[in-house]
Amino acid sequence: METLRGKKIVLGITGSIAAYKACYLIRGLIKRGAEVQVVITPAGKEFITPVTLSALTSKPVVSEFFSGRDGSWHSHVALGLWADAMVIAPATASSIGKMAHGIADNMLITTYLSMKAPVFVAPAMDLDMFAHPSTQQNLERLRSYGNHIIEPASGELASHLEGKGRMEEPENIIKVLEDYFSGGQDLQGKRILITAGPTYEKIDPVRFIGNYSSGKMGIALAEACARRGAEVMLVCGPTSLGTTQAGIRRIDVESAEDMFREATAHFPESDAAILCAAVADFTPAQASDRKIKREADDLVLRLKPTRDIAQTLGQMKREGQKLIGFALETHDETAHAHEKLERKNFDFIVLNSLNDPGAGFRHDTNKITIISRTDSVVYPLKSKKEVAADIVDRLVSSF
Repeated sequence: METLRGKKIVLGITGSIAAYKACYLIRGLIKRGAEVQVVITPAGKEFITPVTLSALTSKPVVSEFFSGRDGSWHSHVALGLWADAMVIAPATASSIGKMAHGIADNMLITTYLSMKAPVFVAPAMDLDMFAHPSTQQNLERLRSYGNHIIEPASGELASHLEGKGRMEEPENIIKVLEDYFSGGQDLQGKRILITAGPTYEKIDPVRFIGNYSSGKMGIALAEACARRGAEVMLVCGPTSLGTTQAGIRRIDVESAEDMFREATAHFPESDAAILCAAVADFTPAQASDRKIKREADDLVLRLKPTRDIAQTLGQMKREGQKLIGFALETHDETAHAHEKLERKNFDFIVLNSLNDPGAGFRHDTNKITIISRTDSVVYPLKSKKEVAADIVDRLVSSF
């Protein structure tokens, strides 16, 4: 991989037990041809010695404003101009709070505030600190400033914070950097809302109505948009799949109503929405709060329609916003897709058919047709990552 060759990386290290991982991060970056300059907080030096870091980078470690008693000093402004990227890993709750509020009381924070290059932040703290509202608000503030937050991929919705708080592994941080530098940034400054995965409609505490969606296509779209510079809001139904790309804020939901609430709340602040989730059209009229026992020869479920996310967003859509939908069909595919395009007020719709081998739910591949009011483009069977790139290309061209 040559994407990091010649790149100048400022690595900020704060006072966390995870500071030892910085050694592996430095080694991986240098192995890929990057030049690394370490800036460490005073607390960081309690966990790892500057001598070790200097030996790995072949550069003196920057920690204090002044390098001696002779008036010489380290220029945080010069570092901000020198770097192609700044990575702060590990980033403690304290340092994140200072970054969010501009408290420039050490060399690392002043370097961050002077940085002209993109900034990647890998939080490191215990789960309770990470989950605290003040930490979450500070992270959201950093996101709003355009920083990339690198967190371990979240798992099942049973705990969307599961695994969070710990610092992401060095090889995954490097992958985020490689992905960032390998792609164009043609979505820089855009906010993209993406829905992904299935919804589960509860029958009782142990049963639900669902579908076979794995979430692979929606997550591939979220990764593709973030890789190209977008700030992504991913509203994701139940899936074990995670995301590793910086720039993705993920909200895990369960039901169609949950997804409706989150999608309508975040659409007004978005430049575009891609509605990839397989949302249930119907939900039980009444869910039992106890497990339903097998006491009769049959069971009748009365269903009611769920609220239509796509139609609601189509009605909310303002001038300049883009709305992209999906249509999974089994017959009369093109006719149904055109009708849905008009009815939902989509800018274009992505059609896939269950009649195409390798397309649809649970596959790693997909075969799509992108349909707009002016044209229709058929694509061959590809990996979902490649399909996501095709869809994002079309989205970019529509702005």
